[in-house]
Amino acid sequence: MTEQTPVSTPAEIQAQVCYKHPDRETYLRCNRCERPMCNQCAVLTPTGYRCKECVSGQQKTFETAKNLDYVWAIVLPLVLSLIGSYIASLLQFFTIFIAPIVGVIIAEAVRWAVKRRRSRMLFRLTAGAAAVGSLPLLVLTLISSLFLLSQGVVSFYSILPILWQVLYAFLVTSSAYYRLSGIQIR
Repeated sequence: MTEQTPVSTPAEIQAQVCYKHPDRETYLRCNRCERPMCNQCAVLTPTGYRCKECVSGQQKTFETAKNLDYVWAIVLPLVLSLIGSYIASLLQFFTIFIAPIVGVIIAEAVRWAVKRRRSRMLFRLTAGAAAVGSLPLLVLTLISSLFLLSQGVVSFYSILPILWQVLYAFLVTSSAYYRLSGIQIR
């Protein structure tokens, strides 16, 4: 007859302590480096639990952006967002349709300029620059509306241009961010 190896039960497995928190006992290990970790230090990946160091080390290999890419991620959105905000100020109600299109154009222009290299900071800079590019006309519209309010001209139509510029700033920023970051809204 063959001799079977005994299977260890959970009571027989020795609890270890987390590599970051020595006061916490754990049975969980990183499936890459085999370090014991508590559930606060564990990150669930498609292949199992890993420690935060292994996950961040793996993600850094996907960041391929160069220094010049960050310059493009600022300059292009600033210029394109400023042009888009001017167009949106002329078309007012159609800002709802134009702003997301401008956001997609900004994202694709940056993606083309950086030759599809990636970085977390790249899409954040792009979104921030798109927001800053939409601010000059928003500030001018706000100043002119405040001037009209100080003159005693108060109407719903004097506030509408501010609303359209705020809506443009929000929509262009969010659509550029989501388009570049790869987040899908379902």
